Amino acid sequence: MKEAVATSAAPAAIGPYSQAVRLGEWLYCSGQIPLTPDGNGPVAGIEAQTNQVLDNLTAVLEGGGASLSNVVKTTIFLTDLADFQTVNRLYAERFAEPYPARSTIQVAALPKGAAVEIEAIARISS
Repeated sequence: MKEAVATSAAPAAIGPYSQAVRLGEWLYCSGQIPLTPDGNGPVAGIEAQTNQVLDNLTAVLEGGGASLSNVVKTTIFLTDLADFQTVNRLYAERFAEPYPARSTIQVAALPKGAAVEIEAIARISS
């Protein structure tokens, strides 16, 4: 049975979706954008945006009983692939080997004018 996950440590969903959905031992996290937990933002600059996104993703994972170490797959959405190296460096500071499988995609736009969004799938620790 699927269960919605919500935490006040990350911004609330801005549409008809859950921050994450838990299904058995799997946690499917919606894409996180660089809003603060109270919904303000996005914060300015790609470094600050990436760090806020990773903070939000960490909070959602923890709200669902997981952590970054449980993540098996991420997808990164960027509005400008010129930001790839910066995002990659900050991502590598948060995730440890073995790194999750990952896709990075350039998109035309993201909600709220964000420059980066990251979604994740994690296996919840038993």
